[in-house]
Amino acid sequence: MKKLILIVALLISSNAEAQFLKELYKDFLKYGTFYAAGNVENAQSVQPNYFIRTDPEDFYGIPQVEDRAQYHPFNYRYGLGIRKLARFDYEVKPGNFWTGNQKLEKQIGLSAPTSAVQGLEYLLHWEKERHNGREFDNKRLFVRHTGDYHIAKFEARETGKVDFKYVSGELRARLPIGKKFSVSAGAIYRTHERPYGYNPVEIWLNEMDEDGNAANPWYTLGFEYGYDDIYYSSTDEYGNNIYDWYWINDQGVIVAHTDQQFRDLIMPRLLNRFNQEAWAELDAFAEVAPIVGMDFYHYKNNFWLHAYGSWILPYHKYVKGDEKYSYLHRNGWSEQGHNMSHMNGDGDQWSDYQAGLVLGIKVSKSIGLFVEGEYTKFWDSEIFNSNVGINYTFR
Repeated sequence: MKKLILIVALLISSNAEAQFLKELYKDFLKYGTFYAAGNVENAQSVQPNYFIRTDPEDFYGIPQVEDRAQYHPFNYRYGLGIRKLARFDYEVKPGNFWTGNQKLEKQIGLSAPTSAVQGLEYLLHWEKERHNGREFDNKRLFVRHTGDYHIAKFEARETGKVDFKYVSGELRARLPIGKKFSVSAGAIYRTHERPYGYNPVEIWLNEMDEDGNAANPWYTLGFEYGYDDIYYSSTDEYGNNIYDWYWINDQGVIVAHTDQQFRDLIMPRLLNRFNQEAWAELDAFAEVAPIVGMDFYHYKNNFWLHAYGSWILPYHKYVKGDEKYSYLHRNGWSEQGHNMSHMNGDGDQWSDYQAGLVLGIKVSKSIGLFVEGEYTKFWDSEIFNSNVGINYTFR
């Protein structure tokens, strides 16, 4: 009897596991694609940058000609991933195979609130990239489930080349109105690494002392990073007095012969360095806000229209990060630092939004018109692209 019970239990367990694997394949893997791919291409073309090096003991002798241009090895990209993303009827697969190239294989479904089909969709991607001699890691995780009355989405992205990191999660109620139109509303959670609206170096340079003078003259930023200026004067052959300051680095090497040269050639790097160091001291930010959206989709062989949009309403609440440096208080900085009355208030709310349009018309068998575009505004960043044109096919 014990052996019989054990055999029955094993059979039930095996059937349950088989059913689980079958459902896993049906819901997660079926129609999905695993890929591993890469590409190699030339680095950015660089023009020679010639420089002559003279002999210290014979300054006017024959010099050495050197090419100081920086040449980079070839660019490459390799990665792997798995994807299950539905395409709208007007979208065409960019090639015979999926390669993971995020620029060439971008789909509207990654931006539009509503998917082309209901159910689970996902994209998991990782790649290694070398661009002009610098190596980066890029990652993307996108998961969405669309039903008759709900939209649930999670996305995490990291683009090393532009030092971009972003995480978002949203849950919306969805209301279909007919077969072509739907509206949605819910809440969205987003993170951002950079403290948008906070410019540390501008604040530092705008500080004033009690007499109303600059507390930190612009050239003193050079002193902060080991540079020094040395005064010099001379008289030319016409009797004109010439004076200025030349600048040396911490190794004693002359890097600029005048203040203006130092301002134009060296200061831009120091400004960026100052900001990067100040931003690095801050933790990442996270905020929640209500979101609403709409989606209209009509498709026929000779005419299709897809319009979509999302509006993140101006009711943002930060749940992570120092709110003093958040986007809410981007207008609270002055030459005296942060305006505490502004800090003690609710801050300045804002709206973010994303909208897109895809329109195609086949006027005849030979003539086609198209309009495509997308606009995104998140915090201080605006991203937009558009295409408009006409096609004529000779027959």
